[in-house]
Amino acid sequence: MEGETPQVVRNREQNRFELERDGHVAVLEYVHARGSLVLVHTFVPPELEGRGVGAALVGAALDYIGRSKLTAVPLCPFVRAYVRRHPEYLELVGFGERGDRMC
Repeated sequence: MEGETPQVVRNREQNRFELERDGHVAVLEYVHARGSLVLVHTFVPPELEGRGVGAALVGAALDYIGRSKLTAVPLCPFVRAYVRRHPEYLELVGFGERGDRMC
């Protein structure tokens, strides 16, 4: 994000990852279920679009999933597209959510 290091925060109370920038908050909502984090929905306010905010949210969530030894279940289309572009995260995605069926 153009010289900025995005600070993504996990908001456990609201089950989401958040990134605040310029008075706007972008979020990646999740549900914790049986050793998995189900990545449900990504929202980036129009004012923050095109600045890498969504990618920062997803990358931070997947890094958290990897560190926590959880499985990612990407229901959100934005998250699925991110994983397709970053295959290094594919190993975190649960069986049945990989490959063409992930689309």
